Amino acid sequence: MNHYTIIGNLVRDPETGATESGINWCRFTVAARKKRPKEGQPDAEFVRVTAWRGLGDTCAKYLRKGRKVCVIGEPTVHAWIGQDGNAKGQIEMKADEVEFLSAGGGQAAPTDADAPPERGGAPEAAVDPESGMTQVEDPDDLPF
Repeated sequence: MNHYTIIGNLVRDPETGATESGINWCRFTVAARKKRPKEGQPDAEFVRVTAWRGLGDTCAKYLRKGRKVCVIGEPTVHAWIGQDGNAKGQIEMKADEVEFLSAGGGQAAPTDADAPPERGGAPEAAVDPESGMTQVEDPDDLPF
């Protein structure tokens, strides 16, 4: 089994579509920084990611340009000779898992309308000041 894990930021908003048989997909490009770029080499790898079905729907709904993600999936490398005669290549991944690592990318701040319904005086969820993450006791309260 050959899987890659990449962490980086979306370089543009995702594209969405469906196959002729109605299977939804979401495609986006992640810029994954290289730890130590070599002289004259780019400092990031640009990996094109495709998420299918429900995962694709979730990515289309929540991802935007600039958002940081972690993607785990199966890689494919495509190579060709460009019009200039030079060899070209592109890494692509079929996403098995996508974890949203930041709320960046111009995503609107949550409003009161986005808040889960109140539950009979239940205490407000605790927010960790270091990570900014909210502890959720009921998975049904998650937005995805």
